[in-house]
Amino acid sequence: MLEQVFKLSENKTNVRTEIVAGITTFLTMAYIIFVNPAILAEAKMPFGAVFAATCVAAAIGCFLMAFLANYPIALAPGMGLNAYFAFGVVGGMGHSWQVALGCVFISGVIFFIISVLPIREWIVNAIPMSLKMAIAAGIGLFLALIALKNSGIVVAHPATLVTHGKLTSFPVVMATLGFFLIVALERRRIMGGVIIGILVVTIVAIAAGQQKFAGIFDTPPSLSPVLLQMDLSGAMKVGLVTVVFAFLFVDLFDNTGTLIALAHRGGFMKPDGTVPRLHRALMADSGAAMIGAAVGTSTTTSYIESASGINEGGRTGLTAATVGILFILALFLSPLAGSIPAYATAPALFYVACLMVRSLTEVAWGDVTEAAPAVVTAITMPFTFSIAEGIAFGFISYAAIKVATGRYRDVHPAVGILAVLFVIKYVYIG
Repeated sequence: MLEQVFKLSENKTNVRTEIVAGITTFLTMAYIIFVNPAILAEAKMPFGAVFAATCVAAAIGCFLMAFLANYPIALAPGMGLNAYFAFGVVGGMGHSWQVALGCVFISGVIFFIISVLPIREWIVNAIPMSLKMAIAAGIGLFLALIALKNSGIVVAHPATLVTHGKLTSFPVVMATLGFFLIVALERRRIMGGVIIGILVVTIVAIAAGQQKFAGIFDTPPSLSPVLLQMDLSGAMKVGLVTVVFAFLFVDLFDNTGTLIALAHRGGFMKPDGTVPRLHRALMADSGAAMIGAAVGTSTTTSYIESASGINEGGRTGLTAATVGILFILALFLSPLAGSIPAYATAPALFYVACLMVRSLTEVAWGDVTEAAPAVVTAITMPFTFSIAEGIAFGFISYAAIKVATGRYRDVHPAVGILAVLFVIKYVYIG
């Protein structure tokens, strides 16, 4: 059956190799089952239900990728968009988490439609590379600020807006040591370095009496508090168009870039640069986003950590299916998830931020008309505490600078139209 479904011989692999690859991928991305509930809890979502939703959404996403596209690519709620969900849409704009889930669901529906129709490539090709890289880096800076806040390193200040907290406090020291440990483990290619860092900080905190230990295994918490709770009517309001667009935009480009990078790493890409079954992979991804919102979590997306499993020989959807099964088994770890303090997950956030900010190296720094909008995009995301605002400012500045310097031909019609729509939105809606 496995041979018929996943075409193992055709892809020059076997069951053992695929399962080992799946375990490897799971260990490199399992940190999300601890980090995602902690972040969405900031949006007043029930921790236990979000923990269950994270595992269920990840498992379903992995199964969709396995059986629709037959790729060794795992999915889970994405970093960056979960922070935007909690701190931007709910915390910053004041919307309910039900409305935010509605925005995620609608963005998934639109993503599915443009994946089926030949619109995706037109949109992807329309956005200049500098803006794409700046958006990724800006999300990284956004995550970094949240990580510094959660660890107590950065606190509010009435005169300077922000300043450093008490740097000798237990949370700050533990978060700092946790970050150093994660970097060291990842540099030495220790499998599961991020999750090891989280668990080590948690163990030290429990041993020092700074954190209560709730246990390791228990029956899975109920999904009912968040299941099918998205508020679609609230999400359809005009003022939330940019929020839906931000979820859609980031998911679309993050997924496309991740899938292409993993296809290249795994040798799936054809000599002409095309990726077989790419439309199926994108359909799996968009379907996972919709289902994830329905079960109660932020946008579910493909994980670049899948590269670890590909490096171990994963070549088919059996690798992704293995990851999905492990996420189901992880449902029984809810007490452990509840024992992990925010300053233990902060180092993981900051490490992911470091990986994302390196995208700035791809910006065309020699061309100020490309570099300036990129800086505007990346800087305004953390400073406005909003991915949507960073994207909007980036599009507006890109079009305005190109036109002002007489290089209006560089502005793709899609970019120009979106820039105008963003200006209209700010003038008439705010």
